[in-house]
Amino acid sequence: MVDQHSAALERAHRHALDWLSSLKDRPVPPQASIDQVTRALGATLPEVGSDPAEVIDLLVEACDPGLTAMPSGRFFGFVIGGTHPAALATDWLVSAWDQNSGLRRLTPAHSAVEDVTSAWLLDLLGLPAESAVGFVTGATMSNFTGLAAGRDAVLRRVGWDAAERGLNGGPRVRVLVGAERHDTVDLALRYLGLGLPEVVPADDQGRLRPDALEAALCDGGDEPTIVVLQAGNVHSGAFDPFADAITAAHARGAWVHIDGAFGLWAAASPSYRHLVLGCQEADSWATDAHKTLNVPYDTGFAIVRDAAALRAAMGVRGAYLILDEQGEPFDKVPELSRRGRAFPVWAVLRSLGRSGVAELVERLCRHASAFAEGINGIEGATVLNDVVFTQVCATFGSDKRTEEVVRRLLADGTTWMTGSIWHGQSVLRISVSNWSTTENDVQRSLDALRKAVTGL
Repeated sequence: MVDQHSAALERAHRHALDWLSSLKDRPVPPQASIDQVTRALGATLPEVGSDPAEVIDLLVEACDPGLTAMPSGRFFGFVIGGTHPAALATDWLVSAWDQNSGLRRLTPAHSAVEDVTSAWLLDLLGLPAESAVGFVTGATMSNFTGLAAGRDAVLRRVGWDAAERGLNGGPRVRVLVGAERHDTVDLALRYLGLGLPEVVPADDQGRLRPDALEAALCDGGDEPTIVVLQAGNVHSGAFDPFADAITAAHARGAWVHIDGAFGLWAAASPSYRHLVLGCQEADSWATDAHKTLNVPYDTGFAIVRDAAALRAAMGVRGAYLILDEQGEPFDKVPELSRRGRAFPVWAVLRSLGRSGVAELVERLCRHASAFAEGINGIEGATVLNDVVFTQVCATFGSDKRTEEVVRRLLADGTTWMTGSIWHGQSVLRISVSNWSTTENDVQRSLDALRKAVTGL
C-alpha cells in the first residue's frame, strides 16, 4: 500500500511541476476537444484494473492537451484566480490527511485552523468579530447560506418558524436586488423556495440606486424582507452604496445580505477600502476564496453576524455524532461531511500576511488600470466602465466587430478574455484575478489584443 502511494504521488508530483512550468509559454485555450480527450482516455471501463502510477500517466497524457491554462497569468476570462503556491501545497496535504472536518472534536487540527482563520478573515475584511464563518464550496453556496439564515430570521420576526413549518402557508418573503446582481443570487433564491426577486434600478455602472431601494421598501409595508447588495459588479467592478442602502433597509426591518464574491476583498487594502465603506453594518456576507484570494476551488465563506441565526438555518443533530458545546463546523454550512477547507486558506493568509493580502489586491487593480489605459490607446476601442477595481469592459465599435476581436484573441491563444453582453451591447470583458499575473503578462495580452484588432 505504501509503495503504491509513493509511486503514484511521485508521478503526480512530476506531472504537476511539468504543468506549472508550461504555463509561461503554453497557449491559454485548450488544444484538444472533448471527443479527442475521450478517445485518449478510452470510453470503455476495463475489466482488469491498472497500477495507480500508470493510471496517473494515462490521465495526464490524455488530458494535458484539453486543459485550459486557467492558472496562467494571461487568463482573464472569468473572475477566477490561480492557486497560490502555499495553498496548492497545502491542498495536497488536505487530500493526504483525508479529514472529514464536519465535527469539531473529531478533527481538532482542522477545528483549530478554522478558528484561527475565521478570526483572521473577519479582521482583514473589517467585519464584526462575533460573526460566524462557514467554509462552503464557493460564492453560490455562500449566498445560499447567508440568504437561508436571513430567510428564517425575518420569518421568525413575524412569528413563523420555517424550520418547523416550512414555507407553505407562511408569510411571503420579499427579496429586493439590484438590476445587475450576479445570477447566482437568483439561483440561491430559487434553491431556497423564494422565487424571483424584485428588481431595484441601477445606475450606468450597475450600482443599485439607494433612492429606488428606499421607494421599493416603502411600497412593501411590513412584509418580511431581505435586501441583497453587491460588492463588485461582474462587468464594471462597481460597488453598491452600502451605507445609504443598509440604513434604508434596516429602518424597515430588512435583513441585508452582501454578495462580495470577489469585491469584498477591497476591505483588505487601505487604498480600496473606501469601496466597501458601510458594508460592515450588513447582516450577512458572501465571498469566494478561489477568486481574489487565489485558494483552490471548493472554498468560499458564508459570514453571518448572528451566529445563532446561522446555526438555526444550517444545524443538524444525530445521536451518533460527537457534539461539542461550542457548536459544530457543520452548523454553519449546507454539508455534513466536507474536506478541510480551512487548511489552504490559513496557508495563503500566513504566507502573505496582512501587507501581502493588501498588496495582492492593489496589484490586481493596478493591472486592470493598465489594461484600460492600453485599450483606450487602440483606435476604435472604448472602455465602457469606470475601472474602480479589477474589471474592464471594452467595445470595438459594432457588436460584430467586438465579437470578431474576441474570436481572434481566442484563436491566437496568447490570452483568454471573455465576450459578454453589457447594457445591450457586445463587450470584451477582462477580469484580473490571478496572483501570478505580471506586467509582462498584461503587455503580452495587450499586444495580442492589438493584433486581433488589426485589419478589422
